[in-house]
Amino acid sequence: MNIPEWKAKGKYTKVYGHAVFNIHHQTNKPTIAFLHGYPSASYDYYKVLPYLSTNFSYIIHDHLGFGLSDKPTNYSYSLLEQAEIAIELWKQSGIKEIHLVSHDYGTTVANEIIVRKLQGYEPVKIKTVTFCNGSMHIELAHLKLVQKLLKHPFWGKYIIALMNKRTFVKTMQDIWFDKQLCDLNEMDELWELMMMNAGKEVLHKISQYNNERVKYWHRWIPALTQLDIPTHILWAQQDPIAVKAIAEQLHKEIPDSVYTKIDNCGHYPMLEQPELWIKNVAEFINLKA
Repeated sequence: MNIPEWKAKGKYTKVYGHAVFNIHHQTNKPTIAFLHGYPSASYDYYKVLPYLSTNFSYIIHDHLGFGLSDKPTNYSYSLLEQAEIAIELWKQSGIKEIHLVSHDYGTTVANEIIVRKLQGYEPVKIKTVTFCNGSMHIELAHLKLVQKLLKHPFWGKYIIALMNKRTFVKTMQDIWFDKQLCDLNEMDELWELMMMNAGKEVLHKISQYNNERVKYWHRWIPALTQLDIPTHILWAQQDPIAVKAIAEQLHKEIPDSVYTKIDNCGHYPMLEQPELWIKNVAEFINLKA
């Protein structure tokens, strides 16, 4: 699927003065809200839409600074703000309750939404939550050298200035388990989504999110031990960054969580093994709904 085809499926919603691209499929069936990862976009989920369309309602959006959404240069891109934007988008879309599915960067956005729920702020009821291959326990993550450099407040912008499509594709291929399944056409689309709307100018700000995982560790991680909703830890086992030790720790500390392993799969299971991934997502939701 190319970008014009993807864009045609969605619309823009003004959230706190910024245009947020989203695809909202409404039926009388349960609603899944997806939160995508870094540095990609909601496009990550394009392969699972055919299954979703016949079995669920759903809403998928590009975080501010990502994909087709606005990319303001005078913005902090804090994960806390991304959580607030997601909640406000769901409210404006008339959604009352969701099954929250998060990946990578999106897992910590989901973690912040969970903290607010535990504090009594839950304008959209969260029925279940799924965490998929995110470095929530940043102390356990195996960050690559480029990730360490990108999150540096000074050197990050210079690393991004040197980035090109070839280095981007190589970086993405390195986090697939089966390199042959890393579709170069998909990589072209993801690169274009990342670069459009002067995306390169804000990428160094977005790349600070791993620093926030350290800064707000004591806000986010202890809250997981208090989770009182069905929680699914859905983890590709050969992820070289968000390693399975993170999943094991989450499973240990989140009460009554369910841990599902996807073998022979890297960091982007919804692209590398989409049918198996969405089957596991749906089975958990249907079991707990």
